[in-house]
Amino acid sequence: MAWLYLIIAGFFEWGWPVGLKLGLAETGLRWSWIFFSVLCMTASGAFLLVAQKTIPMGTAYAVWTGIGAVGTFAIGLILFSEPATLARFFFVGLILIGIIGLKIASPQ
Repeated sequence: MAWLYLIIAGFFEWGWPVGLKLGLAETGLRWSWIFFSVLCMTASGAFLLVAQKTIPMGTAYAVWTGIGAVGTFAIGLILFSEPATLARFFFVGLILIGIIGLKIASPQ
């Protein structure tokens, strides 16, 4: 269950950068998006907390931030038309390899 909690924590990591990006408009702060960010940060941290009861801290943190990085990369491409260069895909692929490697190398 700890790995499931860690994956859920990583998914919530996607929400807070999106909320922060959308939370500032030319007209000022959009408080609903700021609140969304805080909610995602809280949920992400809570699930990480539970996951770390079983998964080593360094592994959990690396996987958590990796899932967040890969997810926000994809969201940036899809929702915000961010650059889709070969180099960016290559390095995000390295992050994915790291996540998979940490899962494989973790004690069961």
